[in-house]
Amino acid sequence: MMRSGKKTLICFFLSFLILSSTALAKTNYTKAQELVDRSVIVLKRFLADPQMEWFRRHIKEAKGVMIIPQLIKGGFFIGGSGGSGVLLVRDPKYGWSYPAFYLIGSVSFGLQIGGEVSEIVLLVTTQKGIDALLSTAVKLGGDVSVAAGPVGMGAKAQIADILAFGRSKGAFAGVSIEGAVIKPKDSWNKAYYGRPVRPVEILVLHKVSNPQADKLRRLLNQFK
Repeated sequence: MMRSGKKTLICFFLSFLILSSTALAKTNYTKAQELVDRSVIVLKRFLADPQMEWFRRHIKEAKGVMIIPQLIKGGFFIGGSGGSGVLLVRDPKYGWSYPAFYLIGSVSFGLQIGGEVSEIVLLVTTQKGIDALLSTAVKLGGDVSVAAGPVGMGAKAQIADILAFGRSKGAFAGVSIEGAVIKPKDSWNKAYYGRPVRPVEILVLHKVSNPQADKLRRLLNQFK
């Protein structure tokens, strides 16, 4: 009887773990898809705005594009920023890749009151920038150079591995996110593509796909 009870308890525990894992995977998939859908909306806004002339003309030359639909800044005394984003890499023959999911965040200290929500798009302009983003984690301004992207008619770009464009409260402006750390969001990549997968397999080797991201790819494939 004791052995039978232990077996029942073990089976119950294993079933609980399987159900919990399945529920978490479904939640992560839903959140990942919502991020992809919001990325389409954000990218359309950037492409449509007259102030983004430089962005529109040069996106086809970029090595990659990271879209962060919601970067949240703020706090009392200890401030910081955080958000999730998708990275797509451009291949001259293949076109734009399927998205890989990333987390971006930083912490700062000082007197900070209130908060701010921004939409961010990063243009990766060099292979060094792409290689860094394919690693475990990358610090902007440390591992790779980052500069505010040019905004407005006739604006000129600085030389950097990554150019950052931001939109807050409906207004476009150059944005500084130096010091932020970007790293892959492995749980979302796994949920979205159905198996554990590294960013390089998604972005460079094209080993996985998800047709639910085709709308975002089509939008970018106008610029290849």
